[in-house]
Amino acid sequence: MSKKILVVEDTEDNRQILRDLLGMAGYEMVEAHDGAEGVVMAERHRPDLILMDIQMPVMDGYEATRRIKAIPELKAIPVVAVTSYALSGDEARTREAGCDAYIAKPYSPRQLLAKVREILG
Repeated sequence: MSKKILVVEDTEDNRQILRDLLGMAGYEMVEAHDGAEGVVMAERHRPDLILMDIQMPVMDGYEATRRIKAIPELKAIPVVAVTSYALSGDEARTREAGCDAYIAKPYSPRQLLAKVREILG
């Protein structure tokens, strides 16, 4: 059975890149367009991994991650921040919100896939 990855990303082009990359690698992908939808989709689908954009409308990735990690049944799901925020202190801020790892945009597809495989085993 393939691993399920929830991608929380507001930009269609970025979701399409991940759809292609993760699909070719054999992963099942579920999508959310903002942080609020991401929380709902995490509860509904119980993914094996969440790739979380940070800067989104409705609810940002920090708050979405905090809410997901506050749900006992979801708190063990690894969350990787995938963000264009790459200034000093941004990685620490994602970890404080509950993210387990951090990848800065633009990322290399190989780097992202390596991180996904590292986390999912």
